[in-house]
Parts: sequence; structure tokens; C-alpha cells
Amino acid sequence: MKSIIVKASKTYEVKVGNGLLDRIGQTLKEKNIQGRIAVISDKKVFSLYGNKLISSLNVAGYDTVAYTVKGGEGSKSGKDYLKILEFLAKNQFTRTDTLIALGGGVVGDLTGFIAGTYLRGIKFIQVPTTLLAFADSSVGGKTAINLKSGKNLVGVFNQPEAVICDIDVIKTLSKKDYACGMAEIIKYGMIFDEELLELLQDGMENHAEEIIARCIDLKRIVVEKDERDNGDRQLLNFGHTLAHAIEKASKFRIAHGQAVAVGMHLITERAVEKGLCEKQVLDKLESLLVDYDLPVAVNIETEELFEITLVDKKRKGDEITVVMPEKLGKCYLKKMSVNEWKEFIL
Repeated sequence: MKSIIVKASKTYEVKVGNGLLDRIGQTLKEKNIQGRIAVISDKKVFSLYGNKLISSLNVAGYDTVAYTVKGGEGSKSGKDYLKILEFLAKNQFTRTDTLIALGGGVVGDLTGFIAGTYLRGIKFIQVPTTLLAFADSSVGGKTAINLKSGKNLVGVFNQPEAVICDIDVIKTLSKKDYACGMAEIIKYGMIFDEELLELLQDGMENHAEEIIARCIDLKRIVVEKDERDNGDRQLLNFGHTLAHAIEKASKFRIAHGQAVAVGMHLITERAVEKGLCEKQVLDKLESLLVDYDLPVAVNIETEELFEITLVDKKRKGDEITVVMPEKLGKCYLKKMSVNEWKEFIL
């Protein structure tokens, strides 16, 4: 088991290891978590892990209730958000109580936003169940719901009390969900860590705990330096501006990790064409994406993607910040006017 301590506006521990779900009640007691607990999950994840989690909490003496959403990006909606707030109020949850997000990035984002706004803020704990949430979305405090106009347009920065990553759940991930998580892990290697790319080439199955912990530690460094996403933390958006556009254009039929893979590939391809990036970066990226069953292109017109990116939250006035690859293990932030972005991507 590996432990990473994140020292942001709130200091908390991220645990990565096997068998952690069975011990979660004991873990919360050790962290002096008091009061009642509401588990927020989606129906599929809860059917797999809900009983195990609640049993562990009950054995530790916690009074527990649960609420499940349908799942998928459609659950990160104002409608589901309000329904869960009403559920908490009906069950008389107070500021001394705690929420647990049991699920992937959607459940984590939704639960974190609820925790940040219900009663002006209550505690929450991330218990991610996807590779994508392990390596990226469960750590760092970004929480949000979607609007019809775009993804993650309403949210708050809200750090959890703890993050507990039981890597045994990888065994039950679908091929698609596993691949989506690998897209975010490849992203970390492309941005920060060429050695991580080499570990991935040797095989995720050979280094799972080390690779996940390494990604979390890389994110820790960035979050501690730039918690509010005004500087270097924006590097974590490599491929994401286009990815969010791809998700929206496909009506979310293309999953987030798949969209990130295509977004990274398209940006890198353009950067190579314009002499801003070494060709070997594109070759390595494409090789890893293919190895981990991720797409490198989608059947959506680039003009449509460009128009959607104009509503992206990373746009400020007539300017948009793009994460640009330079060489293996290194990306940088490049500010472009809307016209420059249009010329670059089209």
C-alpha cells in the first residue's frame, strides 16, 4: 500500500493499495470521521461494491444511507444535484456528517460539488472505482456539474477529507473503462514524466500500484503549487479542451478518456505539422494509445469542435490557453487569440 499526502488548502491522505474497501470503516475511524454517512454512487457501481462498503461502515458503527444515480455524464446535471440535496435535507444531514463518493469521475465530481454547497459545505471522501478517477479526477478538489452549453461549467474547488483507491476494482472494469483510465495516465507521462511512458510501454499490469501512485504524486505537486488552476495546473488539461468538445459533439456517446486520447493526438499532430514539437512525441503517443485500445481520431468535423471550444471555461475573453506538447515528458502553456487557435486547429 502506498500513501501520498496532499497539502493543499486542506491536507489529506490518498491511499493506494489492495483490499482497502473492506477496511474503509476502520480507516474513517482512524481519521476521526464522526456523524452519519451518505454514500453517493451510480447504480452499476453500487451493485458491485455498495454492500461491501456499507457493511464495513456499519461494522465500524456508522449510521449510513445511500443514494444512487443512473450514471454517465447525464447524471452530472442540475436535476440530479437538486434531488440529492433534497435527499440529504429529508434525512436531516448536518455539517457534522459526511458524504462518500463511490464511483468514477462523474460521481466524484457530483458528490464533491454537493458537499461544497450543501449547508455551505460538509465533509466528503472520494472512493474512486475507475482507473481514470484513481489517477486523476479524485485528487485535487475540482468538482462540477454540466450545463447544456458545456461540461463542468458550474462547480467549486473543494478538497476531500481523504481519497481511498482500492486497486482490486480494476478487475471488474470493462475494457472501455479501463482504456479510458489509461488515457489520463498516458497524459501524465506526456506532460511530466518520460519514465512513466517507459513503464507504460512495459505494461500497466506489471506496475499498476506504482503507476497509479506516481500519477497521483505528480498531480499532488501541481495542486500544491497551483490549487486554483491559474497557472501550472492548467497543464493537466492536455487534450481536454478538444476532448470536452468531442464529448459534447457526440452527445457523450464518446467517453471522456476516449475523447482525451483523440484530443491529445490532434493537438500533438498539429504541433508537429507546425514545427512546434518533435515527431517522436507523436510516434510515442500514438503507439501507447493504440497499445491501450484508445482511438486517435473521431468522425467529427474539426470546424464543429472549434466552435464548441469557444464556450470552454479555459477561454478568457478573446484568448484561450492551450496545452502544447514540446518533447517527451514536457508540455507548456500557450496563450492564443481565438483567431490564432482557429488557424492552429483547422
